[in-house]
Amino acid sequence: SIAILLYLARKFKTPDHWYPSDLQKRARVDEYLSWQHVNIRGKGSKLFLTKVMLPLLTGQPLSPEKLEGVTEELNIVLKQFEEKFLQDKPFIAGSEISLADLVALVELMQPVGAGYNLFEERPKLAEWRRRVEEAVGKQLFQEAHEGILNIKNL
Repeated sequence: SIAILLYLARKFKTPDHWYPSDLQKRARVDEYLSWQHVNIRGKGSKLFLTKVMLPLLTGQPLSPEKLEGVTEELNIVLKQFEEKFLQDKPFIAGSEISLADLVALVELMQPVGAGYNLFEERPKLAEWRRRVEEAVGKQLFQEAHEGILNIKNL
């Protein structure tokens, strides 16, 4: 999906902030997009799968110890994300939203859909989420995440 996003940004000549032409900003976007596969995506998806999908398929709830371990793995990468990528900037690549922010927030919504409010005790992360939502539009954001946020209704 990352390859498709980059293709679309280039093909349709999207506004520069999505995939910046400035090499330093683009490097930040590329760095995040490479890092997130085994970190945010890997740990967020693991929490979602073990907390929602596995019990749904097996009919057995996840043990509290297993859930605690999976949650701690996610917490470690969230801390890395805040310290390494967000730092004190409004967005990952600087002052404007980019594909990196979009991809990051989409991946973080899986654990939220599983009932883990990872923004609750992380004000920096919560403020970043608010900025990303505002940049794409709150209604579009809600429409895009409606399925994952209502997954427990299955």
